[in-house]
Amino acid sequence: MPLYRTGFGILAVWCLMGLSGLHAAGGTIRCLLADGFDFPVGKPNADGYYKFRGYWPNGHLGEDWNGKGGGDSDLGAPIYATARGVVMISENIGAGWGNCIVVRHAYRESTGQIAMVDSQYGHLHQRIAKVGQLVEKGQLIGTMGSNNGMYAVHLHFEMRKNLRIGMNRSQFARDNTNYYSPTDFINKHRVLQGGLTKYPIPTGLFAPYGRALADARSDGGAPVQVPTLPTAPTAPIVPASRPNLPASGPADDDEDFWSKLRDRLKQGKLTPGVPPEN
Repeated sequence: MPLYRTGFGILAVWCLMGLSGLHAAGGTIRCLLADGFDFPVGKPNADGYYKFRGYWPNGHLGEDWNGKGGGDSDLGAPIYATARGVVMISENIGAGWGNCIVVRHAYRESTGQIAMVDSQYGHLHQRIAKVGQLVEKGQLIGTMGSNNGMYAVHLHFEMRKNLRIGMNRSQFARDNTNYYSPTDFINKHRVLQGGLTKYPIPTGLFAPYGRALADARSDGGAPVQVPTLPTAPTAPIVPASRPNLPASGPADDDEDFWSKLRDRLKQGKLTPGVPPEN
């Protein structure tokens, strides 16, 4: 999302008809499990960058990352895949998004179960990764932009639990049932058990932008079933406790909040978001 509020509901007609790419095709693409997650800027630890604006459930559903050089000095800076995965979307969405990439990752949880998550990279200056491409952790997939000058240069970065969101997130609850706090997720999944078995990554799950899931799928948007691999780790890691993130944050129509945020941005103040609770 942008560094300030925008009229997200105004879209071109072609946007309402749905995006091109794998989310219209269906099927699966086989990919090795992710062996860990790193930050998408200043790999692997976001060196030279800071989180200008953090994650709030029911508010800002991702993180905005900026270079420490100030101003728009980070225009064209490299954006990396947070983990191994398959590119689901690589398109200029327009409106408040601009150039966006979504990568789907399969990984093994500490319990031995396989899970999947989508990482989303917004406002890019250039998209390098293509739809259907297999990417590795730390691979260059795009460059940092400003949505053609609409915002100050930054990366908007999200981690989605719900694989159906794509660019149609208005159809989903804006809370922790659908989204992760990106920094918290990455820090809890820095090193994972990979393996040599390729996993079928499902495609074709997204509803067209601006339409409900039931309009696009005969299953009415039933939960995605994640199959289980035939093998499990010999020594599962004890699961880490999950943070109890608050269930509320600034709403889109909270004009007082957004007005104060614009003032803070002009003053160069940070909006760090919700810190994880241990």
